[in-house]
Amino acid sequence: MLLLFYFYRTVATRTLLYIYLFTGIGVWIFAGYFMEARYSYHIGASGVLYGLISFIFWSGIFRRNIRSIVLALIMILMYSGMIVGLFPDAEGQISWQSHLIGGVIGLILAFQYREILEPDELQHFEKFQFEPEGEKQFFLERDTFEKTKSERDNGGFQDSDGWVRDDTF
Repeated sequence: MLLLFYFYRTVATRTLLYIYLFTGIGVWIFAGYFMEARYSYHIGASGVLYGLISFIFWSGIFRRNIRSIVLALIMILMYSGMIVGLFPDAEGQISWQSHLIGGVIGLILAFQYREILEPDELQHFEKFQFEPEGEKQFFLERDTFEKTKSERDNGGFQDSDGWVRDDTF
């Protein structure tokens, strides 16, 4: 949770609230009614933990800036063993439904907030200080790449007898 509030300040409170709320509601609906898992216990905040880790990982994928990608790689290295908790176990002792719902909610929120950038993620481009203010001079004509080779060869590079000249040397 510390990573969430340190690196994603603008969306951290909303993300934590939504993960907490929708993971609980999702487990209640999914595990209670669709899976007929009325005899298993869904206690603890492991679904919220899976949601937070999923949000940080998928934010790195969706935002595509270097800081988020490094955080996603750290999440892979530290918590790669948690993938096993997303699937049912043989004994049925672990609330895998909570883990799965939390991971999906984290994925959805990371996709939803992918365009809300932090202030330090915004790139500030300043005008180059030595750039001239007037009309710019270009090395090639502006329509160079809009012409075919034959149009470029015939456009002003021929002598009066039809020979193509080259004055570059």
